[in-house]
Amino acid sequence: TVSSDQVEHIAGLATIPVTPEQAQDLAHAFEETLVVVDQLKQVDVSQVLPTSQVTGFVNVWRPDTSTLDYTLTQTEALQNAAKTYQGYFMVPGVLTAKDT
Repeated sequence: TVSSDQVEHIAGLATIPVTPEQAQDLAHAFEETLVVVDQLKQVDVSQVLPTSQVTGFVNVWRPDTSTLDYTLTQTEALQNAAKTYQGYFMVPGVLTAKDT
């Protein structure tokens, strides 16, 4: 079973604000999902071959190569930066002490 306390805890870990009513609704929805997953676990798939994809598509990615035509020098890359330090971009911090 999933409790609203568990939902609130997980929401807190993800820093997602959740009201007590939303937590209760989500707990109920998660519970329904788990019931369906349990039903799926009971299906006999012993005669079904594992499948990772069914479309027959093949990899369409290009080779990972670099082209000097599209490469910037460090100076060119930094020329419009708001702040730099010793050849690097400087950006405001996104983590706080409570995040670590």
